[in-house]
Amino acid sequence: MTSWTTSPLPLLFRRRSSGEIRNLASVSSSILPAFGTVVDVGHLQLKKFVIAPYDRRYRWWQAFLVLLVIYSAWASPFELAFKKVAMGSLMPVDLVVDAFFAVDIVLTFFVAYLDKSTYLLVLDHKKIALRYVTSIYFAMDVASTLPFQLIYRMFTGNSHYAQVFGFLNLLRLWRLRRVSELFKRLEKDTRFSYFWIRYIKLICVTLFAVHSAGCFYFWMATRHKTLSNTWIGTQVNDFEHQSIWLCYTYSIYWATVTLTTVGYGDLHAVNSGEKIFSIFYMLFNIGLFAYLVGNMTNLVVHSAVRTLFMRDAINEIFRYARKNRLPEGLKEQMLAHMQLKFKTAELQQEEVLEDLPKAIRSSISQHLFRRTVEKTYLFKGVSEHLTVQLASEMKAEYFPPKFDIILQNEIPTDFYILVFGALDVLTYKNGTEQFLSKLGSADLVGEIGVFFNTPQPFTVRTKKLSQVIRISHHHFKEMVQPQNEDGMIMIKNFIQHLKDLKQEMLQEIPFLTELLDELNIEHIQPNENAQYNELVNFHGDANMEETNKTSTLGAITLRVIIHGHHPDAGDTNGKLIHLPESMEDLLRLAGNTKYL
Repeated sequence: MTSWTTSPLPLLFRRRSSGEIRNLASVSSSILPAFGTVVDVGHLQLKKFVIAPYDRRYRWWQAFLVLLVIYSAWASPFELAFKKVAMGSLMPVDLVVDAFFAVDIVLTFFVAYLDKSTYLLVLDHKKIALRYVTSIYFAMDVASTLPFQLIYRMFTGNSHYAQVFGFLNLLRLWRLRRVSELFKRLEKDTRFSYFWIRYIKLICVTLFAVHSAGCFYFWMATRHKTLSNTWIGTQVNDFEHQSIWLCYTYSIYWATVTLTTVGYGDLHAVNSGEKIFSIFYMLFNIGLFAYLVGNMTNLVVHSAVRTLFMRDAINEIFRYARKNRLPEGLKEQMLAHMQLKFKTAELQQEEVLEDLPKAIRSSISQHLFRRTVEKTYLFKGVSEHLTVQLASEMKAEYFPPKFDIILQNEIPTDFYILVFGALDVLTYKNGTEQFLSKLGSADLVGEIGVFFNTPQPFTVRTKKLSQVIRISHHHFKEMVQPQNEDGMIMIKNFIQHLKDLKQEMLQEIPFLTELLDELNIEHIQPNENAQYNELVNFHGDANMEETNKTSTLGAITLRVIIHGHHPDAGDTNGKLIHLPESMEDLLRLAGNTKYL
């Protein structure tokens, strides 16, 4: 019986034969490291004598080879310019380094590879070997590893053609691709600073360019027929018999001052060959210098670009406030909101999640906001299906302290749930600001204006840094309309909440007090459908029609209710009128008038 090995990427799996299932377990281990994630695949069951490409031990082996590549990059041009060391002190070191790379060639015949068409690790030895042998990598790996000069000396007994073998040693620079691949992995690895990885890479490129140019320039001097008629011969007499490190210092000095465009003139091209080489080297330096400056500028500016944008935005606010003569308090709110926007940019769900699939965004919203939604009084007892929908539609926002989230008498569009922080409910009366209540986590604000489709009765202001989640009343209405039972539960929760409000808050909403009185005394036997009809038809016309069809006229008393109307007192305040659902019901009611 086959068994599936646990993997972080199960969606890539499909049922296959038992011989392929072991390959499937390696899919995630083959893909994730490409993004800089180190994956331990030592527990995977592979074929005998097959190495997983992202096995931790194999990765350490590759890292060790990178150190040897650095030596090869320095030694190859150096041995070309200073042929004495090629057959002298550096030769044993070269042979040891070549031996390690020879071992790596053998190991490559046992390293599984990822098939790009099936995304499976190929474990067949024949396929692995055939793929490696037929690629350019095998030929270049062998050519850069063979010690041609030692082999020639062993078969011929002499050391002629030293210059030819010096150029053949340059094939070792093929190994530099390993360093390039290492930097690519490190740049994608979030555990390391991208700035410092790029910075180190640019330094390495510069040092290699200076070292190679200096060695080639010195090699040209040694090959000239008149040693005194060379760039170094004019400064150092009989330089071939001088210290190797003295000549190397002169070479690096010339390459550095030329690369940096300083050009003191103390060391300069003398013969035609040196002048031609200097021309191409300086042209190369133009591109290299532009590459270095461009990358360094981009790295430095990138870290400060958000600060620059924030300063520009703040300056725009100052100009706008000064031009329109805005009050100082309103200008401070604008500045606080803008500063908070930049400080919490990495936490804004819209910016982080906009490129993700909807399923992932919904899962994240469930993780972040579902518990808060479940604790909110309005949604207690509703179905899990509706709770999931609500949490998925919530939009998160951050507000600084003393910031008005809802203004009194503004048009209702959204209502808000507080995730963390603190809110104050205020009202303006006779030109003064009065405190009504304080709200905490999972409290709901703005729902009264939304449910009754009236201007917001209160001002809601943050007391400290707060995060709220909001939902549009249009989206809320669309989600609730098909859910009759959940709608009734929310109506009951809402009515109970209204009854529990402080008297100070109820006094600010006169029609609400009268409506609650109607709900308490109008019906001999309280009926959920009657309470449902007493409220504004927020739950949707279609659901209301369905409710009316299932209810008898005897169970629900049809009437016209005018809230806030006191003819005897000469009341001039606004009126809230509740009418029957259809003209037919209104005409029937007119035939049997009853004043309430």
